[in-house]
Amino acid sequence: MRTFPTPPRYDLAGTLQGLALIHGDPTLSVGAREGWFATRTPSGAGTLHLALSGSSLVATAYGPGADWLLDRADAVAGLRDDVTGFAELARQHPLVHRLAREHSGLRIGATGRVFHHLVPAVLGQKVTGKEARDGYVRLLRHFSTDPAPGPNPRLRLPPEPSAIAAAPYWVFHPFGIEQKRADALRRVAAEAGRLERCTTAAEATARLLSIRGIGPWTAAEVTRAAYGDADAVSVGDYHIKNVVAYALTGAPRGTDEHMLELLAPYAGHRGRVCGLLAAAGISAPKFGPRVALRAFARY
Repeated sequence: MRTFPTPPRYDLAGTLQGLALIHGDPTLSVGAREGWFATRTPSGAGTLHLALSGSSLVATAYGPGADWLLDRADAVAGLRDDVTGFAELARQHPLVHRLAREHSGLRIGATGRVFHHLVPAVLGQKVTGKEARDGYVRLLRHFSTDPAPGPNPRLRLPPEPSAIAAAPYWVFHPFGIEQKRADALRRVAAEAGRLERCTTAAEATARLLSIRGIGPWTAAEVTRAAYGDADAVSVGDYHIKNVVAYALTGAPRGTDEHMLELLAPYAGHRGRVCGLLAAAGISAPKFGPRVALRAFARY
């Protein structure tokens, strides 16, 4: 067990939910004042329990990977997230400034596990959230039959990379995963050892982008969760470019290029800005510009 001090207004639930690349990720369980995270560490399977106690965070871990998880429990909880300088950058736009104050306790966690997040990221490519979640749950049921260590029976471990790499593509069909995503999963599973040895988000991004079937969107999703990369922007996402354009300019639609231009003043924290917009529940309007401008007036 280890105890860590927390910053003012620390948002444990929001921070841990940011680690889930698919809604309802079975490797995570998050409540208002506690959270669970099950993963495979270099020492073996482990489960981390994080609970708020006053102005402190108490970490308890289970399984062969318990010590490894305790050594980085504060990173998983986002307590190593460096927000230095962001408050000043946020002043450049009134909405970002307000959200930075309102969500000042939100942090970006860093699990240190690349393949763990690659599986849901690859499954989330070019499909709806429901399709991604259904495929992920079915895949875990098939490949992760051993229970997660600890007392939480609802948790599931991520699959072993070797099991994914060895499976022929047709094994994934009953899970609703077509050959293109199945082949991408098998390729990243075969590279999992080298990916886990990457020491920085930049190194991991370069290696990920060298793998066929992995693009900037997948790399950004993974490095944000695995390394706590506050600058990672999910270029290629169907929604985020529109959310950024709408929130920062009032335009109902945007492009990736325009999104990156709008986020450029927040270099080093561009992904953090996107996270604040998501935390605030801001979404682009579904209909025309007239509706968009009326909705934007609320912000």
